[in-house]
This record gives sequence, C-alpha cells and structure tokens, in this order.
Amino acid sequence: MADNYLISTQKLCLHYNLELSFVNALSKFGLIEVKIIDQMHFIHQDQISDIEKIIRLHYELNINLEGIDIIFNLLQKQREMRNELIDLKNRLSFYEGDYML
Repeated sequence: MADNYLISTQKLCLHYNLELSFVNALSKFGLIEVKIIDQMHFIHQDQISDIEKIIRLHYELNINLEGIDIIFNLLQKQREMRNELIDLKNRLSFYEGDYML
C-alpha cells in the first residue's frame, strides 16, 4: 500500500459522521484493513466503496456486523463463481470451435 493513498480514520469518521469505535469494530471483524503509522490509524482509499456499503447495510438496513461479514463473504464467493463460470464458458467455446473444424 502506498502511503499517499491512505486516509486517516479520524477524517473518515468526520466525513461519514461515524464513531471511531465503529471503524475499530470493522477492523476487528476483518471487514477493513487498518494500517498504523506513528500511532495514527489509516485505511487505503480502495476500501472506501466497501465502507460506504457497510455504512448503508448497518445504518439504513440495521444489519449487524456479523450479518455484514456473511454478506461480504457471500458476495466474494459469487464473484469467484462468476469468474469460474466465465473461464469454463471460454474453455467450452474453444473446444466447440475446435470440434467444428
């Protein structure tokens, strides 16, 4: 992670009106990765979209962190299965094209 793409958790909390304890809980659940530099906590900017999804799930839909963890794990498995399906379709079309010759 390049340090110039890091955002302080304090700024994140201020921007999204979050408690610092909420961000710490997300880190403990493994939903986000917090990097500590000189006793300051930072997150990588690539995690912002996940944090925004988590905020909506938690505050708008009242889903607890355990539920969010399950949702994110299922979404990850779905992405993996979609990639595997694409790979298998590509292989199949390769062999079907070869068979037609």
